[in-house]
Amino acid sequence: MPEQRRRSRLRRESGDSSESKLRHWVAPRRIQPSGWGVGPACQSAIRQPGDLTVMLRQTLALGALAVVMTAWVSPIQAQELNWAEKMFSELKHDFGTVARGADTRATIVVTNIYEEDVSIGNVGTTCGCTAAKPDKNLLKTREQAQIEIKMNTVKFMRRKDSNVLVTLTFHGPQGSSTKEVKVPITAYIRSDVVITPEPGNADFGAVEFGAGAERKLEIAYAGRDNWNIKDVRVPNNNIEAGVKEVSRGPGRVSYELTVRLKPNAPLGSLHEQITLVTDDANAPEVPVLVMGKVEPDISVYPPSYTLGNLRPGESKTFQVVVKGKRPFTIAHIQCESADCFEVKQPTDEAKTVHIVPFKMTAPEKAGEFTEKFTFTIEGRPEPVMFQASGMIAAAGT
Repeated sequence: MPEQRRRSRLRRESGDSSESKLRHWVAPRRIQPSGWGVGPACQSAIRQPGDLTVMLRQTLALGALAVVMTAWVSPIQAQELNWAEKMFSELKHDFGTVARGADTRATIVVTNIYEEDVSIGNVGTTCGCTAAKPDKNLLKTREQAQIEIKMNTVKFMRRKDSNVLVTLTFHGPQGSSTKEVKVPITAYIRSDVVITPEPGNADFGAVEFGAGAERKLEIAYAGRDNWNIKDVRVPNNNIEAGVKEVSRGPGRVSYELTVRLKPNAPLGSLHEQITLVTDDANAPEVPVLVMGKVEPDISVYPPSYTLGNLRPGESKTFQVVVKGKRPFTIAHIQCESADCFEVKQPTDEAKTVHIVPFKMTAPEKAGEFTEKFTFTIEGRPEPVMFQASGMIAAAGT
């Protein structure tokens, strides 16, 4: 009869579950109590007839061992993640203490670590104080999606707890498996510190390269007469920030926060958080979100050109368009392999659009090639880059 129960249990455990279809699925580790043997000395003591004291001690020892094993194994099993949870960059997020009206958001990255497709279905929250939205819904292998989480700090105050609920579906060759992942979200929204105007951030928007930008915010406090902002911490060297006291009255203090983006900030998106350091004993830090995107003032279209397949000695002409927001002059153009590319130098006339013709004569060396070109712009410290690529066929083919 025990053998039948054991076989029945094995049949149930070896059943075809949806999770077993995942190629990279790692089953939770199981630590079998039967693997802990009793040493020969213990066995000898237990076998001694009439030695009730030893038998009792051994029984109590084995019972205590089982209790210790259970207490030790359970936390490990509790920490095992299912296939969907393993895809998340974090499974909980704490915004900490934030000011009322502050733009409070975070991004959770979901990565498909499997060979099969994974789709993101419903994305919702359990509280109106938070909102969540993914930037894409279908993930091929190794692709990523970003789920942006925003906390409403205008309508809500004090401690707020919510959950972001994300439904994922794994599409395997033998069927699909669906899981819901819960990501707890928490924040404490202060009622005594308010950032205006809405949306409570220093958003530079689109900034032309080399132009720089500036934004101003008001920091209003209600409480102590002697409340102060002592410092502003800035983690990015391309940003400058400072505060100026505007007014102080009975229980009211107001500061002006000025945030500047330096003209030499590099191209690309900007997403930083500066910190106002106050003299509050319990919550001295007030985070402020800084965003923007530095865009090129001069661009090359297309940014890269594909020449295709060429035979040794074969020539091919093409042209690129160099476009700026204001008239400019191309001082000179340089390339790495001057022996196979010919470039017609543009005129000295300042224009917003320059059309630059190129001619390439394929060299004898077969294989793939990539050529990088540098456009030096008059009065612009940073050059503009462009590249061309293709394939040189072997001679005689």
